[in-house]
Amino acid sequence: MFERRLYRHIDWAMVVALVALCLIGLAMIYSASGGPTRVYTTQIYGIVLGLVAFTLCLSVDYRSLADKSHWVYFGVVVLLAYVLLFGAVRGGSRRWIDLRLFNLQPSEFAKAALALMLAKHFGEGRQGPAARTDLLIGGAITLVPLLIIARQPDLGTAVTLVPVFFAVAYLAGMPLRIFGILAMVGVLLAPVAWKFALRDYQKERISTFLDPSQDAKGAGYQQIQARITVGSGGLWGKGFTKGTQGQLRFLPVAHNDFIFSVLAEEHGFAGVLVALGLYLFVIVRGIEAARLAKDRLGAYLVLGVLAAFTFQVVYNVTMSAGLAPVKGLTLPLMSYGGSSMIATMAGFGLILNVRMRRFTN
Repeated sequence: MFERRLYRHIDWAMVVALVALCLIGLAMIYSASGGPTRVYTTQIYGIVLGLVAFTLCLSVDYRSLADKSHWVYFGVVVLLAYVLLFGAVRGGSRRWIDLRLFNLQPSEFAKAALALMLAKHFGEGRQGPAARTDLLIGGAITLVPLLIIARQPDLGTAVTLVPVFFAVAYLAGMPLRIFGILAMVGVLLAPVAWKFALRDYQKERISTFLDPSQDAKGAGYQQIQARITVGSGGLWGKGFTKGTQGQLRFLPVAHNDFIFSVLAEEHGFAGVLVALGLYLFVIVRGIEAARLAKDRLGAYLVLGVLAAFTFQVVYNVTMSAGLAPVKGLTLPLMSYGGSSMIATMAGFGLILNVRMRRFTN
């Protein structure tokens, strides 16, 4: 458990940046949802529970958590399988467990669970680069939750597991030529995936991304409105709660997938720079935590958690600006979502856990 002497090694600068992002997101949700609504109140509960999860993951030695990672991983896979069979359906997707008081989305916790499992798999007792067998086992460990989440269907969250595997595998010594081979295989299989794997609405999102005007009132509507919202903010923005696109509901799910667009409209380029600066600061401090880790296990764990977080931030920002196809990927720490908030804060608890314990035996 937490030792008092470790207190001075906590990265308080990262903690402040994380809380600042949560508060910015809360303010934007307040604006986008029209005041102190149920959505706004739920997000406050999510932040409080996220801080509790953060403290718990910070307090227990990450090596002890890694020793039990197979139970964490197995528990998440069981929850994902339960969701696939009995989960609550909303918007055509079965992603949540209805717990009466709130809805739990287990796929959000799969990222940290996978990072823990892969960190233990690649980092336990190894001195040299990972062998081919280790890579295959690591790929299988990643594929199980990925395929279950994709079946919900939640392709956006499923894809966030891929950077976790590649980040840990690369750090463990995966040759660059394998990355090249996998990229080539991906390109060759793209037509097959388009024909047999992607659903009609997913194909529609990709085609309308290339030309949103072909269905301006349908599939391309979100893309067009997101671009208008971001561009209308100018340098300084229209002011808090004074945006037109978000306030007048021209932008769908503004409090969730497109919270960054609301920020850009109300606070302009200046507000965007502040938010992106905070995200960059958090990511850089995370990379530094990996560099300072006392063992491979810690470094792999930090990079695994950070890879999923970075991918999600970059994709959501580019999507909000109309530079990527619309996917159900929220902006971590800022978008509405209790499960996302708790899982993200728990992940950063693990990152600070590794940094804090770099001087322990």
